Amino acid sequence: MSERTFIPVNAAVLVVSDTRTLASDRSGALIAELLTEAGHHVTERIVVADNRDAIRAQLQAWIVDPGVDVVISTGGTGVTPRDVTPEAMAPLVSKPIPGFGELFRWLSYAEIGTSTIQSRAEAALCDSTYVFLLPGSTGAVRTAMSKILLSQLDHRHRPCNFVELLPRIRAEKEDGAA
Repeated sequence: MSERTFIPVNAAVLVVSDTRTLASDRSGALIAELLTEAGHHVTERIVVADNRDAIRAQLQAWIVDPGVDVVISTGGTGVTPRDVTPEAMAPLVSKPIPGFGELFRWLSYAEIGTSTIQSRAEAALCDSTYVFLLPGSTGAVRTAMSKILLSQLDHRHRPCNFVELLPRIRAEKEDGAA
């Protein structure tokens, strides 16, 4: 870390599940806890059923909300027919960030071996909002948050990070270049 000033982001947390409630959810709670401990603001945390249209509608609402910089979703990234979070996000993507999923699976391989291949964790810039799709397990959430996202959401992280790009992304969008 450098001597740069910490800049908190406003993050929304989406839990995709047919079985969890806010009270029983541990993965979304862990995301919110880690973000808050790091100094970020969690604007909202909600549970949405494994339904492509419902997931897409919630993502879209946060993407157009100027008070949300980052959306972190947990759940619905597996390979069963009910796992539709990546499909829900797909039409909203302005720029995919393939390195996130690649790095996540590489890190996960050290923890769970070849089972990591079943994860469809991914990330994208949607308009001017970052969206990260994480698996539903707390272990996967901890790996993604502690080994990737907390540093990339810290303006002080060098040589580069997602936060320092937000002003440029927004300015270029306003200028019509995005």
